[in-house]
Amino acid sequence: MRRPHHLWLIALIALVGLWLWTKRAGDGELRTPDAPVATQRTADAAHPVAYPAFLPVQAHAVLERIASGAPHPYRQDGSAFQNREGRLPPQPRGYYREYTVPTPGADTRGTRRIIAGGDPPVEYWYTGDHYQSFRRFEWPSKARR
Repeated sequence: MRRPHHLWLIALIALVGLWLWTKRAGDGELRTPDAPVATQRTADAAHPVAYPAFLPVQAHAVLERIASGAPHPYRQDGSAFQNREGRLPPQPRGYYREYTVPTPGADTRGTRRIIAGGDPPVEYWYTGDHYQSFRRFEWPSKARR
């Protein structure tokens, strides 16, 4: 008995859908390749802005989005970081905001985050181990550039 051609089309659509589903991050966001970012940006010729050496290169784009107010790729980005572990200085609820630093090859958001404190941010912290440890760093706000 001959099978109808539309079953092949349905199978092809299902396979493409399955392939796209596997390319999604753990939170349902589509993964996009990270654009190359220079290791140093210049706000103007007289005032160069350098990234801390310990930050992964993927953090540079995150900081630029924070400074410019551009949208972030993960829906959790910009949400309140509650500091449940108590590893950052105590502040009122909502003072700290968290942002995902993409991990190349990870199937989830990974463990890397930037935590920004204040509105607009006046302090920055980086964790590469999902809130187990933090490193504070300086980053000029948009107003100070």
